[in-house]
Amino acid sequence: MTELREVFRNAIDLNRYSNSVSRRLIRAYNDAVLDAVDQLRGIDELASPVKAARLRSILAQLNDSLRSWSGESIATMTEELQGLAVLQSEFAVEQLQKALPAGTAATVGTVEISPALGQAIVSTEPTMAGVVNLSDSFERIARSPVTFQLTVGQEISLPNGEIVRTALEKMSARQAELFSVAVRNGLIEGQSVNAIVRRLKGRLTKEQRGSIDTIIAAGGQATSIPNNQIRAIVRTTVNQVATAADQIIAAENPDLTEKYRYTAVLDSRTSPICRALDGKVFVHGKGPLPPQHFNCRSVYVNIPIGLEREFREAREDYGEWLNKQDDATKRQVLGPERLALWKGMVKRFGPSDAIRKFVARDGSELTLDQLRKRGYGSASK
Repeated sequence: MTELREVFRNAIDLNRYSNSVSRRLIRAYNDAVLDAVDQLRGIDELASPVKAARLRSILAQLNDSLRSWSGESIATMTEELQGLAVLQSEFAVEQLQKALPAGTAATVGTVEISPALGQAIVSTEPTMAGVVNLSDSFERIARSPVTFQLTVGQEISLPNGEIVRTALEKMSARQAELFSVAVRNGLIEGQSVNAIVRRLKGRLTKEQRGSIDTIIAAGGQATSIPNNQIRAIVRTTVNQVATAADQIIAAENPDLTEKYRYTAVLDSRTSPICRALDGKVFVHGKGPLPPQHFNCRSVYVNIPIGLEREFREAREDYGEWLNKQDDATKRQVLGPERLALWKGMVKRFGPSDAIRKFVARDGSELTLDQLRKRGYGSASK
């Protein structure tokens, strides 16, 4: 189906776009940190009083640089998300228009994106009920994704309840503090400045090229985790804005679309919750929305009235896709023990329902014990 293929291409474009914005923010962040690291190299030769003063100066300068970086990043995100909201709403209108029967008199209602939307997304504290407020630990959330809801009219926040401005400001302040602690502790422990520098920067240079994953892999203690966090903030917010734009167009056109299709990416990196939701159809305002977690790549697809079957069947869902893969891919997705359960579950329920039974109603992945207690331990049960 042409409309759905265009939606998938748009999802790929959104991912490329978020990577482009992420790369700009990451490069600026890394430049500030690498400047501080390079300045550290010269303090070994200094006398103790001068060395201490020089170290204080370097750390203060890094603190100022990262504070400036967060301000510039907030401005960049505000501008980028404003433009994205306009483009994504235009795309949603275009897709509904293409799905209308030839010769129909119906027209698709458009919306005017407020010029203050980008600023509101990045800087307005969420106040609406229903925005989940969780820990601000990106590391913990990345290990155990949580679900949250975003409906038309709600403020947009990250999955941990923070807004983009707060997340970036907190991150820059914390990383400046962690850099200072790492340097001071290293010197107290008698480590050489060169050893401290290697730990902080890894193999990263300002000339580093390649993907964001390559940049993260080359980095050290002062860059790798922050770079991953920057990408998570950008990718998740881009997804939120795209979903919000699609919802707004749907709300403006209730006579043309009543439902949407939750559509995930078909690869080994898709999260358990998105595997389970992929291909499911929901009434607007009454179902789960992407992004379901940091770095979520799933998309919200408006279904024109009368075309629900076509949109359901236009592409295989995650369970059907996984069932066609070789055992190595299945093992990479599920792990060896879940793969053994999967084979029996497919025989009993079919691949679409089988993949959904790995996830509880609250979106959390069921443990092996929970799966076995539900009777999924063998094909014969």
